[in-house]
Amino acid sequence: MKWVGLIFILFLQNHLVLGAKHYLFKTCEQSGFCKRNIHYAHNIEENYYTIDSFNIDETKAYISGNLIKSIPQGEISLNWQLGIVNGGFRFTVDEERHVKGIVNSKRFSPANEFNIEYVSRDQVSIEKSDILHISYNSTVIKVYPKFKIEVYDDKKLTMQINDDNLLNFEHYRLNNEGQMNTPESDFNMFQDDFKDSRDDKLPLGPESIALDFKFKGYQHLYGLPEHSDSLELGDKLYRLFNVDIFEYEINSTLPMYGSIPFLLAMNEQSSMGLFWINAADTYVDVKHSNQDTSTHWISENGVMDFIVFTKDSNRDIQKKYGDITGFTVLPPLFSLGYHQCRWNYNDEADVLDITEKFDEYEIPYDTIWLDIEYTDNKKYFTWNENFPNPTRMLQALDHTGRNLVVIIDPHIKKDYDVSNYLVENKLTIMNSQNSTYYGHCWPGESVWVDSLNPKVQQYWDSLHTSSGFMGNSSNVHIWNDMNEISVFDGPETSSPKDNLHYGGWEDRSVHNINGMKFHEITYDSLIKRQQETTRQRPFILTRSYFSGSQKTAAMWTGDNMSKWEYLKISIPMVLNNGLAGMPFAGADVGGFFGDPSKELLTRWYQTGIFYPFFRAHAHIDSRRREPWIPGDPFTSYIRDAIKLRYALLPVFYTSFYESSINGAPVLKPIFYDTGKHFDIEDEFYIGNSGILVKPVTEPDVKEQKIILPESGKYYNFVNGIPSTVTYKGDETISIPVTLNDIPMFVKGGHIIFTQPRYRRSSKLMVNDPYTITVFLDENNKADGDLYADDGESFNYQNGQFLKVHVEANESRINFVVENSWNAKYINKVIVVGKDIKTFNVKISLNGNYTFKFENQHIHELIHDEL
Repeated sequence: MKWVGLIFILFLQNHLVLGAKHYLFKTCEQSGFCKRNIHYAHNIEENYYTIDSFNIDETKAYISGNLIKSIPQGEISLNWQLGIVNGGFRFTVDEERHVKGIVNSKRFSPANEFNIEYVSRDQVSIEKSDILHISYNSTVIKVYPKFKIEVYDDKKLTMQINDDNLLNFEHYRLNNEGQMNTPESDFNMFQDDFKDSRDDKLPLGPESIALDFKFKGYQHLYGLPEHSDSLELGDKLYRLFNVDIFEYEINSTLPMYGSIPFLLAMNEQSSMGLFWINAADTYVDVKHSNQDTSTHWISENGVMDFIVFTKDSNRDIQKKYGDITGFTVLPPLFSLGYHQCRWNYNDEADVLDITEKFDEYEIPYDTIWLDIEYTDNKKYFTWNENFPNPTRMLQALDHTGRNLVVIIDPHIKKDYDVSNYLVENKLTIMNSQNSTYYGHCWPGESVWVDSLNPKVQQYWDSLHTSSGFMGNSSNVHIWNDMNEISVFDGPETSSPKDNLHYGGWEDRSVHNINGMKFHEITYDSLIKRQQETTRQRPFILTRSYFSGSQKTAAMWTGDNMSKWEYLKISIPMVLNNGLAGMPFAGADVGGFFGDPSKELLTRWYQTGIFYPFFRAHAHIDSRRREPWIPGDPFTSYIRDAIKLRYALLPVFYTSFYESSINGAPVLKPIFYDTGKHFDIEDEFYIGNSGILVKPVTEPDVKEQKIILPESGKYYNFVNGIPSTVTYKGDETISIPVTLNDIPMFVKGGHIIFTQPRYRRSSKLMVNDPYTITVFLDENNKADGDLYADDGESFNYQNGQFLKVHVEANESRINFVVENSWNAKYINKVIVVGKDIKTFNVKISLNGNYTFKFENQHIHELIHDEL
């Protein structure tokens, strides 16, 4: 029977890999709600929506009223609300629906997942007239009786909402008799013709929402992950619908594993943001015209609910978006190290042998991963006979500071104690008749955890405690995969949309938050588990995500391929997630499917060391490709790259700290701070470090062109080695590269902290001294920052961290300790600048120290306490 099950799974796997093409996924033409709204957009000639009345709250900057939709039979009364939030405004439209049945008749909004607060009434001026004027700071919002909204910043028109009359709110009705205006279509209002979803009940009929937003004077739009497409949004129709998409194509707007309905619009002077608060299947049509960009948002159902972040800097927009959705969790330090994964490592001996080989080849690594084959017959929360003593294995890993990550997916194999408990206690996703839903995934016939059910949490906690399968080990963490959710025999490889979640919500309403809710219950369980061990912050990797996922998980770009074009597209994909508030992102180094050439594998490591999440991963049918497999010189090049990642860990950790408090990306496109070069998607800065990188992502490259985007001077920092060779900024240069070269530069005026000593893992680096490298600008000045804590506990929340700002000129380096914690040490100071002569440098820190530097450009300071 075991072989029969294996053959069945392999059949499914091969069938899906070979057959997961466009025909599995709906186009707009095949999605009833999308086709109806595109038809509406092409045929609309008048505005059917009118502001009827409104009331102003006395304490909060909040207005509510009636919005009347005209139809041939008469009028439909809708509820609208507008409130001023920090940095923008929120607008909602809803309707009252009272329909008896097992399906929740209310419209769903995921707004309860977020922290949305309105400012006080006294901060806002509201003038009543035919046109409603709302003024706050330098922003004016005009709401017109024939529904339209205009936004003015500094007296300049920056946004028009419903200027093209594309507002379409499909109200509840039993049939279409007298219910449709002339431009409306009745395509698939009460049925679904798509071949794999013809059983969809559509119990509430048509309920889509749509609206147009025109960004005035903004030509550059970013966000809307996840798509394997260019960084800047083009004139395309993007779909946000979390699905398991095997062997995804590049340069595609097909839906993928995650959805963040956040858009960042930029020009040379400022930015605007738009957060469409909706968890349903959504299409966004983007069109550029002259200096403006129009977007048409279409969701299958839900409350119409959005926040516009008005004109500001992109940093401030992301800070305000983060204030609402949350900032990325400050990760444990080990999770920023190198992760070694494949589907699958065979047994305990294999795991420990891999660890020994990393030490033998002097390649640092922090974490080894186990895919589904570690379980007993694909039953989660179990171990198979190849792992007879997991505690012993974890202790062996812990000896050198290594960690283990195991996979736990939401599909639970039918007929064992975990699934039986879930079914008996009605903690599963239900079908449209409100009975447990069964479908097929890796274990065969399975049930799915309903992570929206609050009663799930207690049981999930029990499965993750020390009495559960994880034991007392504190160096084990979790990988939540397949949580879109993935259903092999479901429509679009996912859950039927009329499946039911807790509260009677259809999957069509909550679909895109399902993955986030799943990794959130895992995070909560691990937090409670850590109360027993008190050692490490949890680490969770998720494949499916939504706005807010950054608070509890990292993500990766899913099942990519071992091809050069997938290496190249990984950079804009990771950058775009950072712009949308999900900076802890990465891609499978080497590609998941296939066997990379030795050159490709080397170049992928040299790129992957800059992903915020740095993991190598491979399919079960791929050949082994651990760093020593290709042999020298490739192994040496890969070793050098991984060691460079570890040397730069202080830079990455400081960047993650900054992101955790202000929402800034860890990797920044070069336009992020410069306001130019908006089309460049293959170069980036690491946080505020001034380190500029352009990885090599094509074969046989002998020369690399790099745009140095800012005026001033840039230092050659190829392979992380400081050099006095400088280049003039705001120009394009070319440098020769060999297979061992990683093109890197540092903008003059920055100071970076590194820890270059080889250690087997990041945990063993905790007491290592820092090397400080000062890259003086044209005025012989520089500054930089360091953040450090214990790297694993939550003690930093109680003030146990070190935060230092460093300033330098031609004769002094000054350390300003903003928060003091454990002693740290400096073993070398490198000052780089062509105009530097032999001189005395005074380092001021709790007193003055004088050191003699004899080398003209590179100076050393040994073992001084920080």
